[in-house]
Amino acid sequence: MSKTAQSTRRVFTGVDSSGAVPIEYRFSHARNGNRHLVVVFANRYATNEYGWANGKLDLLRSNILWIRDLFDGANTYYLCKGMDFSLEQSVAGVISRVMGSLGLSPDQVTMFGSSKGGSAALFYGLKYGFRNIVASVPQFRIGTRVKEGNPEAVRVMMGEATEHNVRVLDSVLPDLVHSGANRAANIYLVTSPQDEQYASQVEPYVRLFQGHENFNFVYNDSPLITDHGKVTLRNLPTLIGLLNLLVEGITPRFGMVRNGYEEPTRDTSAIDAYLTQTSLVQGDESFPRPVVLTPTTEERVPANTVRFTGTAVGAVRVSFWQDGKHKGSAPVAADGTWVWERSSPWPKGRHVVRLFAADANNYQTERTEVVFTAVENASAALPEYEPAPAPLPRPAQRLVLSVTAPAAHQQLPGPAVGFAGYAPGAVRVDFQEGGAALGTCEVRADGSWAWEPGWAWNQGDHFVEAIAVDAVGNASPWTAVPFTLIMNSYPAPEQGAYFNARY
Repeated sequence: MSKTAQSTRRVFTGVDSSGAVPIEYRFSHARNGNRHLVVVFANRYATNEYGWANGKLDLLRSNILWIRDLFDGANTYYLCKGMDFSLEQSVAGVISRVMGSLGLSPDQVTMFGSSKGGSAALFYGLKYGFRNIVASVPQFRIGTRVKEGNPEAVRVMMGEATEHNVRVLDSVLPDLVHSGANRAANIYLVTSPQDEQYASQVEPYVRLFQGHENFNFVYNDSPLITDHGKVTLRNLPTLIGLLNLLVEGITPRFGMVRNGYEEPTRDTSAIDAYLTQTSLVQGDESFPRPVVLTPTTEERVPANTVRFTGTAVGAVRVSFWQDGKHKGSAPVAADGTWVWERSSPWPKGRHVVRLFAADANNYQTERTEVVFTAVENASAALPEYEPAPAPLPRPAQRLVLSVTAPAAHQQLPGPAVGFAGYAPGAVRVDFQEGGAALGTCEVRADGSWAWEPGWAWNQGDHFVEAIAVDAVGNASPWTAVPFTLIMNSYPAPEQGAYFNARY
């Protein structure tokens, strides 16, 4: 793909810390107002642990959400840390908030990934009710796969690869499929008998999809496939073509389909606000950029005595860059001060160094620029650094409420409707409609909440609002939950068929 094609798509990078685990993501707007979202999960060797972020998806017309799978330096299959599945809930929360800010329903979303990303696509697609799932060479026995081939993932996901932990992770995906979750989903499972993981990780579990209404088995028997990593590469044109069809609303089954789904003039303020609030780089109002005490602007400093000192309010580290290259990092002390110097003298001449601070959630400040000139080496040793006065603490983040169900503008069969979501730091969530109080529910220790009103809702459109409140009375902004109640669910889709695509 040409460099021109790769550069036509603007990508936003952010961190969503609303859940128990901060989640890093990338997002790109749809072309021409397309009304679809593709969520991309990474394979093990994806660059920066963002899957398919190398320009291969640039020609998709949909919105694209890439979610990073790198926690404490290792992969997690987007599931758990130390067998704590709060990570899964945090990932699901990001998807829900992006989907909601775009005004989309789960029927307008496609889960996509390969290898461990394929496992994640199946898991989230089935468990959370998304319409389309494209999974290339997934692994079903996740615990066994991690134990055999990814010791760093064992450390983060399990702590220890005990028999119990391995068995629990081995059962997560097969049990979900066997339960019949999301039977109406359009599922496309891509694999090959040449994949060395096929016999143990895929073949025994295909039969579990027998009850799903539109399960499609794409079986590539090409002799050019020699290992696990080659299956997705050989199927790349098929995968891209399939994604394009799903984005257009076309699924490979008989019957009439509707495509298009474009609204070029649609209001994007909600997704724009989300991207701004969760942007990787925060504004000075919420996270001030680091202050540099030495060297001062345009100072002439002996090349062997250049020492950077300063303060960084609310940060845990400061990162230094020159000409787009990373030069080093310095930890920030409890009092907000930091010190950094190179292990070797600076080259003589003028230097422009840019630095930023990062907090524990990896949010970054705006950049600070330092300009100095390195001159002849000094013979005397550099004096000891005297720490600067402790800065004021960074103000606490405001209370945030997210709703994971129902999705915004979702059509629901009546008469009962339940609500669920996350509100870390809150003790309760209150609900109202048209200014009239509806009820309240408690927030669990992990930040999750669920509310079952216990009455029959009227048919038609509803506009419920929710607000989270903490123990001292602080409240989040009101969150809108618009949905439509239909008394008769949609007719079941036509029975799908298995098909083989041999090359």
